[in-house]
Amino acid sequence: MIDLTRMNGSVLTINAELIESVEETPDTVITLTTGRKIIVKESRQAVKNLVKSYRKDIFA
Repeated sequence: MIDLTRMNGSVLTINAELIESVEETPDTVITLTTGRKIIVKESRQAVKNLVKSYRKDIFA
């Protein structure tokens, strides 16, 4: 699970395994495998780094 910040400042935790794609348009839009889209403040690269860190922790 990774913590991200919505555009209104609230923090949410999402399952990194459900992320299908991350786009910057210019806001960062995360599309989940469920079809749900979430707009967050973090950059695409920051989301990518959070997912990589999460997976390192899980598979270590």
